Amino acid sequence: MDHIGTVLVFGLLLGGIYGLVSIGLNLIFGVIRIVNFAQGELVMFGMYGAWFASSHFGLSPYLSVFIVAPGVGLLGMAIQRLVIQPLQAEPNMQIFATFGLLILFQNLMLMATHGEVESVGGAAGAEVLHLGDLRLSLVRVVTFAAATLATIGLHLFLSRTITGKAIRAVTQDKRAARTMGIDVERTFLVTFGIGAALAGMAGVLLTPIYSITPAVGGNFILPAFAVVVLGGLGSVWGAYLGGLVVGLVESFAGFYIDPELRSAIWFVIFLIVLIVRPAGLLGQVGAEEVGFREQH
Repeated sequence: MDHIGTVLVFGLLLGGIYGLVSIGLNLIFGVIRIVNFAQGELVMFGMYGAWFASSHFGLSPYLSVFIVAPGVGLLGMAIQRLVIQPLQAEPNMQIFATFGLLILFQNLMLMATHGEVESVGGAAGAEVLHLGDLRLSLVRVVTFAAATLATIGLHLFLSRTITGKAIRAVTQDKRAARTMGIDVERTFLVTFGIGAALAGMAGVLLTPIYSITPAVGGNFILPAFAVVVLGGLGSVWGAYLGGLVVGLVESFAGFYIDPELRSAIWFVIFLIVLIVRPAGLLGQVGAEEVGFREQH
């Protein structure tokens, strides 16, 4: 396979990682209208959960995801109920609270692990798929497939189920949804739980190729913010598309320009999109302001 094809494939697989991490973050913003700075730490908890399941029970990440992801989802629901909901009338304080949770979770794990680097790796991390003369990491292929399935599944959930339609109604207009009898607080709780579970799933699936430390979430949160803004605020498909775009840009920039400038390149694109179209590629124009207008 030529160089362009190789870079393209690796860019798509990298984009799948960014997309999977960003989908939950975008869902939370789309409904609750807060930027969850602690989303990277939820990915970190997913990684530690997979490591614990592997080291103590011998479970592979592909099995432990069915235990760890719901567990992280329950943690997300607890965060929404105990931290975010009491600050509902103070949207700016909600953002500061999630940043405080970022510091708290990092330091709790630092205290629990003494800063030691953990790893799952093993056979799962070493497995490769052969596509002609191209060797693909099985973990990255699985993560890309998981991101695609999660996006499709979330789209069907939001469009076909009663709870999903309630989430969409709250996204569009909280006051009207409450008038129609929708329990807005319960919708917030479910949404934060789903977004956290998706972050936990991403963490579990990424454990075979990443070292696990209390600060590992920082590797994902900045690209995730760029993906959310690039793809479209509150758009599930936008997060998926934005992840692929960021992955491709990083891959091509790293190969053809300078590996050390790859992040800078997609941040430049991020800034351009933010200036030209603040709602993102697939977001509705004005979506970035709706939640803030509704608070007043």
